[in-house]
Amino acid sequence: MNEFETLQRRLSEGRIGRRDFIKRATALGLAAAIPPALLAAEAKAAAPKQGGKFRQALRGGSNADTLFGVLGGGDTHQVNTQWQILSNVTEMTPDGEVVGELAESWEVSDDATQWVFKLRKGVEFHDGKSLVADDVVHSINVHRGEDSRSIGKGLVAGVEDVKADDQHTVVFKLKTGNADFPVVLASSRFPIAPAGSMDAEWEKGIGTGPFMLSEWEPGVRSATKRNPNYFKEGKPYFDEVETLHVADVGARTSALRDGSVDAIDDPEPQTLHLLEQVPDLRIREVGGNSHYTFPMLMDTAPYDNVDVRTALKYAIDREAMLQTLLRGHGYLGNDHPISKAQRYFASELPQRMYDPDKAKFHLNQAGLSELDIALWASEIYAGGIDSAVLYKEHAAKAGINISIEQVPTDGYWSEIWNVKPFCVSVWYGQPTEDMMFTQAFSAESAWNETHWNNERFETLLVEARAELDAAKRRDMYVEMQQLVRDEGGFVCPVFKNWLVATSDKIQIPEKMGGDAPVDGNRNAERWSFA
Repeated sequence: MNEFETLQRRLSEGRIGRRDFIKRATALGLAAAIPPALLAAEAKAAAPKQGGKFRQALRGGSNADTLFGVLGGGDTHQVNTQWQILSNVTEMTPDGEVVGELAESWEVSDDATQWVFKLRKGVEFHDGKSLVADDVVHSINVHRGEDSRSIGKGLVAGVEDVKADDQHTVVFKLKTGNADFPVVLASSRFPIAPAGSMDAEWEKGIGTGPFMLSEWEPGVRSATKRNPNYFKEGKPYFDEVETLHVADVGARTSALRDGSVDAIDDPEPQTLHLLEQVPDLRIREVGGNSHYTFPMLMDTAPYDNVDVRTALKYAIDREAMLQTLLRGHGYLGNDHPISKAQRYFASELPQRMYDPDKAKFHLNQAGLSELDIALWASEIYAGGIDSAVLYKEHAAKAGINISIEQVPTDGYWSEIWNVKPFCVSVWYGQPTEDMMFTQAFSAESAWNETHWNNERFETLLVEARAELDAAKRRDMYVEMQQLVRDEGGFVCPVFKNWLVATSDKIQIPEKMGGDAPVDGNRNAERWSFA
């Protein structure tokens, strides 16, 4: 019996489904032998179906989370819930393109300093109010105030003025040109809420998104129901969505296996092979911009010494991190935040590798024979604690003695990160170099996790943003990557792929978004029951 006949027998016995049969037969080069009726049946079954309650367990929640992406949060549970109920001016497609969401079109001046967005007509907020330009102006200006607590403040620091030209036209005037400005407006930092909204109103969850808020417990749970007046025809597919914050990867996995939820994010790479063997579960993977980091506060001793920072960069075994933490589901980082998938990735920079002798050399240059430091760590991603333990083991060979301060995930982003001088961190990444550098390294950004303040870098940041010549722009971004790599307090050992695990009852489009976890955090709108 040949392989194709074996597949046919297993299909007839119910040991594999149509989808697996077609997938395996195609892999064998036997697609032409697949019965047309089988293909037609699978195509019909694979079409998105309306209805049903989708349940998901996600990591990355906090009791300090807010529904509006201004005051805090920014991790998976919060952003995913936010985009169930709120929309942006623009959005990123799974192909990495920026398209209009609330905007139907836009125009830009020759120097990229003025952007004019035409809004869709007929869009309604969940309370029945029609979307107008003043709503966009208000939602953006919340980030721009001098006393703003916005985590996206640095991304719109270059906006000189934003105004409504008429009820459906918004005009942005920038201080300097920004060729990527539509991508900025697609960020999870800039959802659109009704004009006049203040803190209390934001938590009511009134938006124009695909779902309407039923329940919201920050860092615990959210529940939403289908918006019957959603402006995207045919969407969403689910009637209801329940989103649980489950920080522990083992608990998330157990919930999926026992059928308590339909999908989880960030399954543990170390046990992924076991999940792949479960017949009614599916694993999906997509490359993205996410990276693990160990930020040092550069204005705090001993991390204010460049040789100490360099020693710590040589004292970590990146390859061991990749294989142990991610089981190869990613690639090595080079102590800057720009991914291989991005347009101006500096491929010419030598890859920094583990070298205890070089680490010792730089310690000596700093006048030290050994170094005793604390590293704050939490399970903010699957393997967060393990990453600190591995770093401790690697660094010990260089005379660097790391004591691990293990803390809970709850409150980590408000009480530990950007507060303690050396900690475990993780970034989703951003779709453009400018957005990543502006958010994580601009001296004006509240999310500058190393307190980096470099005059040359700040000059390049502004110049590269406005530069329309691709070759010149690339040179600038390469120099910025090198500055951060060689002088910064940013240890970045690995970039990770996004992983999701779902019941086989969930239908996922062939192309998933890689700009954030869980299909760009837009899965509630894009997925359906099969």
